[in-house]
Amino acid sequence: MAGAIAMSASLRVAVIGGGPGGLYAAALLKRLGPDRDITVWERNAPDDTFGFGVVLSDETLGGIEHADPVVHQALQAEFVRWDDIDIVHRGRTLTSGGHGFAALGRRRLLQILHERCEGLGVRLRFRSEALPAAELAATHDLVIAADGVHSATRDAHADAFVPRITAHRCRYIWLAADFAFDSFRFEIAETEYGVMQLHGYPYSRDASTVIVEMREEVWRAAGFDQLDEAESTVRCAKIFADALDGRPLRGNTSAWTAFRTVVNDRWSHGNTVLLGDAAHTAHFSIGSGTKLAVEDALALAACVEEQPDLSAALAAYENERRPVVESTQRAAAASLRWFEELGTYVDQQPRQFAFNLLTRSRRVTHDNLRLRDAAFTGSVEKDFGCPPGTPPMFTPFRLRSLTLRNRVVVSPMDMYVADDGLPGDFHLVHLGARALGGAGLVMTEMVCVSPEGRITPGCTGLWTQEQGDAWRRVTDFVHLGAPGTAIGVQLGHSGRKGSTKLMWEGIDQPLDQDNWALAAASPLPYRAGVNQIPHALDRTGLTEIREQFTGAARRAASSGFDLLELHCAHGYLLSGFLSPLTNRRTDAYGGPLENRLRFPLEVFDAVRAVWPDERPMTVRISATDWADGGTTADDAVAIARAFAAHGADAIDVSTGQVVPEEQPEYGRSYQTPYADRIRNEVNVPVIAVGAISSWDDVNSLLLAGRADLCALARPHLYDPHWTLHAAAEQGYTGPGAPWPLPYRAGSRTPPTGRTDAPKPRLTLTSR
Repeated sequence: MAGAIAMSASLRVAVIGGGPGGLYAAALLKRLGPDRDITVWERNAPDDTFGFGVVLSDETLGGIEHADPVVHQALQAEFVRWDDIDIVHRGRTLTSGGHGFAALGRRRLLQILHERCEGLGVRLRFRSEALPAAELAATHDLVIAADGVHSATRDAHADAFVPRITAHRCRYIWLAADFAFDSFRFEIAETEYGVMQLHGYPYSRDASTVIVEMREEVWRAAGFDQLDEAESTVRCAKIFADALDGRPLRGNTSAWTAFRTVVNDRWSHGNTVLLGDAAHTAHFSIGSGTKLAVEDALALAACVEEQPDLSAALAAYENERRPVVESTQRAAAASLRWFEELGTYVDQQPRQFAFNLLTRSRRVTHDNLRLRDAAFTGSVEKDFGCPPGTPPMFTPFRLRSLTLRNRVVVSPMDMYVADDGLPGDFHLVHLGARALGGAGLVMTEMVCVSPEGRITPGCTGLWTQEQGDAWRRVTDFVHLGAPGTAIGVQLGHSGRKGSTKLMWEGIDQPLDQDNWALAAASPLPYRAGVNQIPHALDRTGLTEIREQFTGAARRAASSGFDLLELHCAHGYLLSGFLSPLTNRRTDAYGGPLENRLRFPLEVFDAVRAVWPDERPMTVRISATDWADGGTTADDAVAIARAFAAHGADAIDVSTGQVVPEEQPEYGRSYQTPYADRIRNEVNVPVIAVGAISSWDDVNSLLLAGRADLCALARPHLYDPHWTLHAAAEQGYTGPGAPWPLPYRAGSRTPPTGRTDAPKPRLTLTSR
């Protein structure tokens, strides 16, 4: 149906929902096509609204200015603006400036949009329930469903839109105060029931939005589940009396609710399209709901104007907006999770806590926060222990007797080029180059403890002395050629994921010939009907494998490695014992997590007993399986706590690769929240991994207290000298990243050809 609709001047449009997104879409479409017949249905009265203030970014305002100067001018006259964020932590207020906010009352925003729609000739039908979208679609060319988070349109056509709605762990309520905060204010209340937080900001010269939020269990313990709106309002004002200076709060049909993240596989169905909260939601802590809806309206109107027919317009609208929305939702999810786990951060030092809060969504980083407020950022760096002129990533870190000169780790990366487990010239050059590149710690790939423990025929090993001698050649080069760089070995056993082809020949695919028998916690193939069925280890097999680990650890010690990491992640043998998806045993090594931990801990203890006491030992875990019924974040905390209790010096926190049906939430630094939680809840050093790609990310994670070390893989494949280049780009020349003497001449960016044109020598002006 949609494909047959050309963009005629008489396009007939129905808009379901009179919020900012629906109204602005109607106004823009009418402004661009005065002959269009456009009607907006809104079930509430014109002056009814829920919530109080709306924050818009300069980027959004720029789009409005270009699309409709009349609306932009009206908004500009109403905005209150401010630059500061105040964070109140245990009675101490920390202020960060230079942020730039603009807000106005939601009711006033709606009035401006009502006036604009009426002036353009859009019909507004208040207190009027729209017909179902399917009926409107039969009589209109375009139906815009802007009917909010509880969209009836989306629910009625769920088979087409395929919505996924996730409820979260905090309860919150929108309230208002009849005075204006002079900043964006975050205040933390540590009560007998648990941690509560206030988010407040001005939206007029004499009023502020106040959102009170807390975990569900805190909300219930405090008795809010038994209070009505008026009682909740009074109680919140009492809890945050200092922030309010003893003044009251007021509601507006305010109710406690749990935030729901809305995602749809498709945003259009025939000639019906979702817009704003009906299509997607982003947590209020990054202030994006109205912003996203208005930007949706701008994009939809532009695509209708630019495309030859409606089908093309709706496809272009979704293609344009989806990447932007998904990026915003990732940032909002990080912010939401931060507030859900707020209780784990309150013991941080005040400035670190404030920096952590400000950078929680990963959109504000160390580098751009320093541009906004250099004095504040400098004070956080000083508290962290950064010498003058030293970025956080170039501060040293100590594990037992090993002091790393900086916080950068070359993450383990399987190379698959060994011959019968023997590392060769490739490994010498590969690891040696990265050691010369400035990282504090260079890790080997997973080094297998037996021939049957290999993933592929190209995996390295430490089951023979010949292999140990070959590794000694590598460690000697690192220690002599790149003094100050440490090198670590990662020991592991492939378990059910072994006997497969080299990665570039078919990842996780079984060998065409010369397969070897596999062992695992349970007789479950990695892929049913593809990979072979492993045999479940009995007591004899468990003992044999434990001894293989200790034998490899002894050889690793004599080979000169500075650190040993036990690989308990990614679905390999020890990871297979930890995950309930891969461990179905009914003996003492299966069932509850305590039992599933038993064999990995036995191996850890045995390896720790033979590994030199002065050298550190770490453990890599998969903190989630990204699959229903698998390891959870709570499990990961318990696993990390168990290894720490047995003497692990740090936990290397990865995720996934345990089951093929996993559904990871990929994105920048997407695995770091798991490391963050373990560090702050278990109080053990952590190595963060997972799409950390910039030195700014590394500095931000360290300074916020979310990680102690950052491991990077692909960036070190792209640039073996990533760490040295990060130092050069930050103007750092200190001891945390010394250039090797033969390379020192390259420590400055090479000159390039001129790209600027000569400046005019004389400028003439007319009189």
